[in-house]
Amino acid sequence: MINAYTVIGQPIAHSLSPLIHGLFGQLTQRRVRYTRTEATSETFEAIVRAWRENGGLGCNVTMPFKEQAHALCDRLGASAARAGSVNTLQFHRDGAIVGHNTDGAGLRVDIERNLAHPIGGARLLLLGAGGAARGVVGPLLDARPASLTIANRTVSRAQRIVQAFEHDPSADPVPLSACALDELPARVAGRGGFDLVINATSLSLSGELPALPEGLFADGALAYDMAYGPSDTVFMNWSRERGARVAGGFGMLVEQAAESFQIWEGVRPKTHKAWGRLQELLNAA
Repeated sequence: MINAYTVIGQPIAHSLSPLIHGLFGQLTQRRVRYTRTEATSETFEAIVRAWRENGGLGCNVTMPFKEQAHALCDRLGASAARAGSVNTLQFHRDGAIVGHNTDGAGLRVDIERNLAHPIGGARLLLLGAGGAARGVVGPLLDARPASLTIANRTVSRAQRIVQAFEHDPSADPVPLSACALDELPARVAGRGGFDLVINATSLSLSGELPALPEGLFADGALAYDMAYGPSDTVFMNWSRERGARVAGGFGMLVEQAAESFQIWEGVRPKTHKAWGRLQELLNAA
């Protein structure tokens, strides 16, 4: 029997998830088939339910459907309930659609283990306040940064995330705040900048850059773009020119995929054994 999964998004043709999960199947000796599925906000729910009815065991969900997937679920795992967004759907034998969020766990593994950049004690800036941003806040707080600032063009969206995590047990010792992007110059003035800046906006997908001030980075800072591709994003190039170390989101993609694979198949692939081949796949794509 071959276990069937798909990733649902818009656009989705660029997704490397089928290649990654295919390699994970080889590494774990699991028979899996993983495809891409294009959807719209109007067709998303019908596509998920049809995938389940046709024997699929689960789905990954990418932009812009993570919050819509959250609303669709019959039950939520702890990670999804905390995040308020879903990137992994698991179809249980009782017919329930169960939502999980592996984005934050994947991001934290990539930054702390693969990139060896400490989050604990660091001053963090998270750019964006959509489902991608909200999905990573909990695991970032678990790492006990010195502070976490969420900046967004529309400040009310960032404020809603702060309010959602104000009573989170992990958030208690961590100063958590929201601001508009145009407030950032005042936030960095005379404070030495941030140790870790994470771009969770979708602007990199269209080659755009958030409105960012000079002096954003502290010495030794990491600028991390959650978007990925074979070449650096405009955010990565801008950050490098200002002295920051840079990384794209391919490592996060791989690590969150490994977390999803474990939910579905019961085993987490040893991603370090796959990095060489995965980098070849990214370059070829």
